[in-house]
Amino acid sequence: MAERVIPIVDQRAAVLAPQVPAAADCVPPSGTLLDARGRPLRDLRISVTDRCNFRCSYCMPKEVFDKNYRYLPHGDLLSFEEITRTARLFLAHGVRKLRLTGGEPLLRKDLERLVAQLAELRTLEGRAPDVTLTTNGSLLARKARALKQAGLSRVTVSLDSLDDAVFRRMNDMDFPVAQVLAGIEAAQAAGLEHIKVNMVVKRGTNDHEISAMARHFRGTGITLRFIEYMDVGATNGWRMDEVLPSDQVIARLQQELPLVPLTANAPGETAKRWGWAAADGRHHPALGEIGVISSVTQAFCGDCNRARLSMEGRLYLCLFATQGWDLRALLRGAASDGQIQAAIASIWQGRSDRYSELRASLPAEAGPGQRRIEMSYIGG
Repeated sequence: MAERVIPIVDQRAAVLAPQVPAAADCVPPSGTLLDARGRPLRDLRISVTDRCNFRCSYCMPKEVFDKNYRYLPHGDLLSFEEITRTARLFLAHGVRKLRLTGGEPLLRKDLERLVAQLAELRTLEGRAPDVTLTTNGSLLARKARALKQAGLSRVTVSLDSLDDAVFRRMNDMDFPVAQVLAGIEAAQAAGLEHIKVNMVVKRGTNDHEISAMARHFRGTGITLRFIEYMDVGATNGWRMDEVLPSDQVIARLQQELPLVPLTANAPGETAKRWGWAAADGRHHPALGEIGVISSVTQAFCGDCNRARLSMEGRLYLCLFATQGWDLRALLRGAASDGQIQAAIASIWQGRSDRYSELRASLPAEAGPGQRRIEMSYIGG
């Protein structure tokens, strides 16, 4: 087995900040913006903090994010008003979903105020955006009702095991799984719909929990999604031999419980859907469904429609990006809405990212100044 190597560097400082395109022509946005491969812009993921209270080895390993790690000062973070302004400009370009992420987004004080501001926005067609949140669930029990009242549409909770010992070991902060489960229950009680639970599967660490997780959430109205352990960033010591391909996840589940494939809900959906089958072999809606996200073994770059905004206003076009465009300089400068919209359009129209499709042909290490950004910084 290969030795795990975790470079201890500050990835934020290492990431290049390319020049934001000059906004020469402020053409009114049409609601449809295509990149160089014909992919529309539909989803904006907004990181609101670089802090997290977990130290999961695949995201924020304690060897790097220790007590001496320097987080961004509050003044460097985009304000709620700056985030809302940026989101409004993205909606004009066709974005329909706004996902708040982190770090752990619920560590950002008064996050429900931001949710309320985003929920008031409208697309060019006059529709409210789908405002969603991804969280580790540690603070969800106390926040769920306020978030729902503020206008949160949906919530996704990261949960890698139901076994308390395994869960404490994976979050590396001795945090009990019972509190995350209580957060999920609180989200249901608050009336949040279409709740999803994401399980990152690492071979040899928690893959023995696949069936237990499936049985626990089957029939609860909650969609469980299994995610292949990804090579995001440079600090998690990723190894291919720790990846359990999604087709093997499905094969394991099929040995115990019948599943049937379902069609995608929308273009650009990351998860392949599988429904729990009834005795007649057809999907039983009351039993619900699961999803598998095969970002390593079955690339879905071809219809990726997501952009990502970091907590201090850098725009990234891929989860595996090595550079981000500094929109904060425009937001805090004299740029008009039209100029910022034109810059966003120019950036997206030049996008040709397809890292997962090219993974096998790319060098193992990026070149100087080209380290991939960390998941804790850009969000999942």
